[in-house]
Amino acid sequence: MPETSRRGLLFGTAAVSAGAFLTACTSNEPKEKTPAQDNQPAADDTAGKPVTIGFAGPQADHGWLNAINVQAKSRAEKYSEVTLETTEGSNDTAAQIGQVKTLINKKVDVLVVLPADGKALTQVGLEAMRAGIPVVNLDRVFASPQAYRCWVGGDNYGMGLNAGHYIGEQLKDKANAKVVELAGIDNLELTKQRSQGFADALKNYSNIKLVARQAADFTVESGQAKMAQLLQAQKQFDALWNHDDDQGVGALRAIEQAGRDEFIMVGGAGAKSAMDAIKAGDTVLKATVLYPPTMAASAIDLARALGQSKGVAGLAEMEIPTSVTLYSAVVSKDNIDQYLPTGFS
Repeated sequence: MPETSRRGLLFGTAAVSAGAFLTACTSNEPKEKTPAQDNQPAADDTAGKPVTIGFAGPQADHGWLNAINVQAKSRAEKYSEVTLETTEGSNDTAAQIGQVKTLINKKVDVLVVLPADGKALTQVGLEAMRAGIPVVNLDRVFASPQAYRCWVGGDNYGMGLNAGHYIGEQLKDKANAKVVELAGIDNLELTKQRSQGFADALKNYSNIKLVARQAADFTVESGQAKMAQLLQAQKQFDALWNHDDDQGVGALRAIEQAGRDEFIMVGGAGAKSAMDAIKAGDTVLKATVLYPPTMAASAIDLARALGQSKGVAGLAEMEIPTSVTLYSAVVSKDNIDQYLPTGFS
């Protein structure tokens, strides 16, 4: 396909002739609708032309990943004109590449892909784009911006930053405050970003020091084991930042078994179990910082808009943005009722 034609298909470009523009400006006749108005450039809930969206998501072996799949499917069901072609879901890169290639061969209108490994899936993203199928890259970013039309995902750095500011405000009047960190998988970029955001936030509080850090594996078992090690090594501290609510279930078990309650705990992601504990107020867990799985629903909305050559309601542009970064809100007892319905199992 010629480059100019492909750009028009993927980016929703529209043209109005100079003659039509001048006629609209100088004629005394009632103004005619522009092509943009005829095409309803902003996506809304009104059914538009049929769109088939291919969705290649992760294997649901974690609460947050399962919520991603649930959000994508339930959002697609909201639109009568949307057909969702889903893959089985895999954390194996070779298998997922094959699944995406199958969707390309089916000639879906738009692809939504949460890659098991962004770098490894980049080539198949490029293949889809070159075939004229726009790609919405969900969360784990491809290595090249040419491999996707739009990226939508969470803010890992902001997650750590907001956790740090929340803890900082709770401890700002305490002299020589001590904080510990239960991180995720250390070789993942997202873990590094969460830790960096947390460290940067704590720089604003000269009275607070990070005294210990352990990396877990985003599982209940690893959370319990690594938290037990932290508790044994640190006989007293004032706050804990835990990167993930799934591993936080295990961390809370270790804390309860140790009989410790002298500190506050802040979790991450927004699991329903964490929100229930915050609302009950009977554990050290006082807040969780969101990493919203609703991003999958937003990805379906963006894919639908792409398939119908529309923009996003509330924005002036006729095309969807190239990237959407979600905000990592802090959920505490002050706003728990607002966010509780978004908690995932």
